[in-house]
Amino acid sequence: MKTFYNVYAICGFAAIGGGLFGFDISSMSGVLGTQAYKNYFDNPVSYRQGGITASMPAGSFFGALASSFIADRFSRRAAIQIASVIWIIGSILQAASNGIPLLCVGRVISGVSIGICSTIVPVYQSEIAPKNIRGRVVSFQQWAITWGILIQYFIQYGASHVDGGATNPTQGTAAFRIPWGIQAVPGAILLIGLFFFPRSPRWLASKDRWDEALLVLANLHAKGDINDPKVLAEYKEIEEALRFEREEATNSFQALVQPRMLKRVILGMSIQMWSQLSGMNIMMYYIVYIMEASGLGNPLLTASIQYILNVALTLPAILYLDKWGRRPALLLGSFGMMVWLFISGSVQGVYGKPNPGTDPTLSDISWVLADNPAASRAVVAASYLFVCTFATTWGPVSWTYPSEIFPSKVRAKAVSLATASNWAWNCALAFGVPPLLWNINWKMYMIFAAFNGAAFIHMFLTAPETKGKTLEEMDEVFDSGRPAWRSAPKESRLERLQNEIEKGNVKVTVPSKIGTTEVVEEKTN
Repeated sequence: MKTFYNVYAICGFAAIGGGLFGFDISSMSGVLGTQAYKNYFDNPVSYRQGGITASMPAGSFFGALASSFIADRFSRRAAIQIASVIWIIGSILQAASNGIPLLCVGRVISGVSIGICSTIVPVYQSEIAPKNIRGRVVSFQQWAITWGILIQYFIQYGASHVDGGATNPTQGTAAFRIPWGIQAVPGAILLIGLFFFPRSPRWLASKDRWDEALLVLANLHAKGDINDPKVLAEYKEIEEALRFEREEATNSFQALVQPRMLKRVILGMSIQMWSQLSGMNIMMYYIVYIMEASGLGNPLLTASIQYILNVALTLPAILYLDKWGRRPALLLGSFGMMVWLFISGSVQGVYGKPNPGTDPTLSDISWVLADNPAASRAVVAASYLFVCTFATTWGPVSWTYPSEIFPSKVRAKAVSLATASNWAWNCALAFGVPPLLWNINWKMYMIFAAFNGAAFIHMFLTAPETKGKTLEEMDEVFDSGRPAWRSAPKESRLERLQNEIEKGNVKVTVPSKIGTTEVVEEKTN
């Protein structure tokens, strides 16, 4: 079977797993404004709608926790393929749902798939990519999420026009069954396509399949040349890191709670927590309610602009994240989102008023901006700017950073805990925000703005820069004793080792099957 080794192709294709999450976000937000959904499911609002929405992240929480066991045993690639099968099953159940219980079951099953993919896709990407483009290709995960949101939203927008349109009181169920069924298509593509891409070389090495690991590294970085100094340097780094981890004689769970590792676990979980408490996914799930309250045009169409901006503004982060660095993105993103949320909440608080309840199209919301186009435009503009800020900063970094800061021995388990933190908060917010929107309306924006302020302080104190470092160099970044705001030396150990190999000062042991020498020697001056 033909195997493709282009790093961009591998990481871009694997990112379809992130796209599944995007499909779910807009498959739910897109149906909220249709009569078909309201009629068939008896107009769920507040806690009932929160329960439906939260069922997906609830499944994702358990999927994230289970992902490391699957990925460590069967490989990163196989874990993503297993998640694809689960996704297809969940999509079928949602499309066939005959009531809220079956809909929630389908969303829980789809959520398990998303939990596995959202954990393992960044791990697979980070273990495949060279250090100089790792941030870029892992950011494909977030870009795929934004594309999934956009594509599915327009599928949903098109389906909303069946049977007389979204406002037709007798609209048929095809308005939501079509987009929910179509969700299975990207899952099938991901399942089949991954057979044509390699397993992670670091996973192969962890299973002592060193000959396969070396060949994958050679094909990834040197067009198959196993004697290339860069390939040999990375091979030696992986070998030494694994040897050190095995000499510690602790299992991966014990390693997670050791002081030097626990601070990284807490940091990874905190980044995923703050990405949820920023308020971004709530904006995505319930943007239709916000647009309805603003009274500007067709809420479904107006909301779609936000999804387009989300796709477009993720691209600069992909192009420049490895140049700008992770730390500036985290700090600037938190500060910017705090500002836009304070503005949005303040405008709604000053110019809004309780929903008089005379307009049946506004029955989902309790606070409206009526007869004030300027204030409505300000709220919508602040929402758009908030999305743009998240898309260029926290969106990609929240997946990139946790996937790169852990040693090989604990990487899958530590990232699964970080991602489980994401889904736990996602679930809580998806369930809790509808009643918040109903009961405290504009004050909710102030709460999320305060969360972003807290995230800014936390990241400033605890998140060091990781750009330009290999996965095996992260111990030096985090264990050096330097405060997070002081940058680490720019010189890379991998480049230093590569130079020594080129000069002949270091020889590397590689598997004898491949036909190279088995002498390990390091010359000293």
